[in-house]
Amino acid sequence: MDKNSKIFIAGHKGLVGSAIVRELKELGFNNLLLRSRSELDLLNQQVVEDFFEKEKPEYVFLAAARVGGILANNTYRAEFIYQNTQIQNNIIHFSWKSGVEKLLFLGSSCIYPKACPQPMKEEHLLTDVLEYTNEPYAIAKISGMKMCESYNLQYGTDFISVMPTNLYGPNDNYNLLGSHVLPALIRKMHLAGMLMNNDFEGIRNDFTKSPVEGVDVNGTNEELVSSLEKFGIFGANDFVELKLWGSGKPRREFLHSTDLARACIFLMNEVSFEDIVKERGLKEVRNTHINIGVGEDQSIAELASLVQKITGYAGRIDWDDSKPDGTFRKLMDVSRLNNLGFKASISLEEGIKAVYQEYKSK
Repeated sequence: MDKNSKIFIAGHKGLVGSAIVRELKELGFNNLLLRSRSELDLLNQQVVEDFFEKEKPEYVFLAAARVGGILANNTYRAEFIYQNTQIQNNIIHFSWKSGVEKLLFLGSSCIYPKACPQPMKEEHLLTDVLEYTNEPYAIAKISGMKMCESYNLQYGTDFISVMPTNLYGPNDNYNLLGSHVLPALIRKMHLAGMLMNNDFEGIRNDFTKSPVEGVDVNGTNEELVSSLEKFGIFGANDFVELKLWGSGKPRREFLHSTDLARACIFLMNEVSFEDIVKERGLKEVRNTHINIGVGEDQSIAELASLVQKITGYAGRIDWDDSKPDGTFRKLMDVSRLNNLGFKASISLEEGIKAVYQEYKSK
């Protein structure tokens, strides 16, 4: 890519897409194609085809997706498989038809089997059953990755896929009905801390800035306390208990979205599909995606302790092991990415401090 290349970032308002946009702008790229959902319905095949025919982007970052945590994935199974498959089918297909030079497709570490060996290597894909709660989302992402491989093999395109680990960063989703574990922990501890201090004005301001269905900011203090209990926040004044889903024992790896964006831009500039195939010496071309992560993990309980330290929440943390844990461990093997010349640089504590400050300042 050069600074004047026409670059389409699908999903530019999301956690991943916005990070890619920030990094591209900082590097001096000045011809970015950005469309909101109201401006470009990625579920509509004709609309997407018309967009590619008119705009003719040279490069595409496919970061648009329907995403969520365990609860959302398990509840909206049909929406997750339909919307994600539809979005990526439209963008990948019309990228080929319009002559896009290179496309980067963003998948998810949930594509790997539930009982995957650790750390998870690229070649572990499709070697066992998936985690049940996010199976529809995972299958959609696997389909997108295989679509990129297939178009490369049949049409000679240069479409590469990356598989990020769990992400966090600016523009994350803090909606307690559908957020991932880290932003949910940050917001719950922020709210629990205010409850300990009887700061009901602060609680109302929090839900006013980031509304959650079923929470009435104009209700009484007692009604607010009742609403908080739905999210595992109990008590008041000197004693507050935060009850979290699961046992706290599963281990997770977390990557700051800025590190992901830097890795994506590095790969878009430096690595082609042909490079990957040659480097691996493949007889059958498969598993050509590249893991993106930090190569280190911690238990959810350890993560909760770190968030507690950063937010200053002084109450009790308890665990509800009647709720599902999900996959026990999801650590990425990032040796392929490191060998190509890229390594993540933002520590977890540094990253959480930054996003918590951003959350409080909104």
